[in-house]
Amino acid sequence: MKNRLIIKNGKVIFPDRTEENLDIICENGKIIEILKSEDVSLDGSEMVIDAGKKYIAPGFIDIHTHGGGGHDFMDGTVESYLGAAEMHARYGTTALLPTTLTSTSEELTKTFSVYKDAVKQNKKGAKFLGLHLEGPYFAYSQRGAQDPRYLRNPEPEEYNRILEETNDIVRWSLAPELPGAFAFGKVLASKNILPSIAHSDAIYEEALDAYHAGFTHVTHLYSAMSTVTRKNAFRYAGVLETAYLIDDMTVEIIADGVHLPKPLLQFVYKFKGPDKTALCTDSMRGAGMPDGESIIGSLEKGQKAIIEDGVAKLPDRTAFAGSVATTDRLVRTMVNIAGIPLQDAVKMMTLTPARIIHVDEHKGSIQKGKDADFVIFDDHIHVSYTILEGNVIYAD
Repeated sequence: MKNRLIIKNGKVIFPDRTEENLDIICENGKIIEILKSEDVSLDGSEMVIDAGKKYIAPGFIDIHTHGGGGHDFMDGTVESYLGAAEMHARYGTTALLPTTLTSTSEELTKTFSVYKDAVKQNKKGAKFLGLHLEGPYFAYSQRGAQDPRYLRNPEPEEYNRILEETNDIVRWSLAPELPGAFAFGKVLASKNILPSIAHSDAIYEEALDAYHAGFTHVTHLYSAMSTVTRKNAFRYAGVLETAYLIDDMTVEIIADGVHLPKPLLQFVYKFKGPDKTALCTDSMRGAGMPDGESIIGSLEKGQKAIIEDGVAKLPDRTAFAGSVATTDRLVRTMVNIAGIPLQDAVKMMTLTPARIIHVDEHKGSIQKGKDADFVIFDDHIHVSYTILEGNVIYAD
């Protein structure tokens, strides 16, 4: 494998502009130069990728995904991790956070050991950047498709044991209004783990206190969260309003065009903007799979789901059960349905999520010194190449 890679003849998407007639020169998995094409000479020893006038973007980063390609990270096997990572790579994802569901402590413990093995063996899929634990500390009233059998309050005895079992957790989503949640959030923040508000019935005052306790991010905005409610004739704002009122609070949205319709996608973009909004798939095993019956969560203990209308639903169709989106679909939806500039849609899938999980020093934008992570796609955002740290992990 050649250590020197040159990508040329494309439209390079930077955070603030798009430029042509540039060659991106990479060595040993890093971007070492970005030069005008006329200033680059080849000696035949390089690997050269001609982008064919297509777009060259940073690799897509998915900070919330449960799986894809028929695999769920809760299956508890290395094969499920690798299969999901390889499937997502086909659609432009170069890095992701494997995400858990509400489960038993035993299932979580198994996931931790499997994750370590999967990291070592992952050669052809999107890179694992750490684990995202979604639950089990959620409000029952906002459980969505989370299995209610495993919902509980955060107890120091349990979460401290979990934190001792692994150092791979990057973010943890929970409802901050639960007893003990503020203290838990402070513990997470002290360990540089991102506490995120999720599946919550908190009112504004509780969510504001949570923000000051370290909950600086909101998981899948609009999904499974409180909004304006009325108690004893008085109105109270909820998590949704808190996300808009706190300028520095970041959010993520499932931009599959189903979870949020066009007006809400536009509303989020207008009032939170591309620097505070990340796109995420929240995909379950049905991503990249045909319509029909499926399972959310592990094959052994998960819940039945139905894939139809471009989304996963609970069997009674009363709620969504995660998305079947891929990252290219998210960008395409924001451009074609929400009507936002491609440059901003790409930022929401690259630099913004990188900043949220604090990996933006080496990922998230095309810049000298950063990792050589790229996705090359056409005007319809159909992926031709996915490149991770200078290695092609998918070519159409």
